[in-house]
Amino acid sequence: MIIKGKVFIFGDNVNTDEIIPARYLNTSDPAELAKYCMEDARPGFGQRDDIKGGIIVAGENFGCGSSREHAPIAIKAAGISCVIAESFARIFFRNAINIGLPIVELPDTSSFSEGDIVEIDLTQGKVVNVTKGVEHDAKPYPRFLREIVEAGGWLEYCVKSLTKK
Repeated sequence: MIIKGKVFIFGDNVNTDEIIPARYLNTSDPAELAKYCMEDARPGFGQRDDIKGGIIVAGENFGCGSSREHAPIAIKAAGISCVIAESFARIFFRNAINIGLPIVELPDTSSFSEGDIVEIDLTQGKVVNVTKGVEHDAKPYPRFLREIVEAGGWLEYCVKSLTKK
C-alpha cells in the first residue's frame, strides 16, 4: 500500500477541537465535516483544492482531546490521504484505523517542510521525503490493520469479510 502526496505541516498537540471544532458537530455528514477540517488551526484548510491527496505532518500528541470520531472522518473526507506524527492520542489512533484513515508514527518529523512531496509504504514501513531525498523507517502496518485501512475502515472490512463466507 503506497501513498504519495503533498505535505501540510501542523505542530504539537493538535487537538480534536482544532481538527473539527465543536460548533460544526451538528452534522455527521463527512462532506460537511470536511469543509471545516482544521478550521481553528488553519482557517479555510478544509475547503482548499490543493489538500486532496495531501499528507498532514505533525509533532507530538496529534488528535488529543475528546474522543470524537468526527476528527479523523473530517480529515479523510477533506481528501487527506495520511497523517504522519511523532505520536498520536490513543483514541484518535483507534478512530483513524476504524474509519480507514492511514496514520504513521515517526519519532522525528522536523525534517519535513510545507509542500514537500512524500511517499509512504505502509507494508514496508518506509516514509520517503521525495523532495529532500530522505528516507525514514516507520513501523510497518500489521496485515490485519492494513486490510482494515484498505477496505476503507472497520465496518467495510467486516462487511467484506462476512460476504466472503
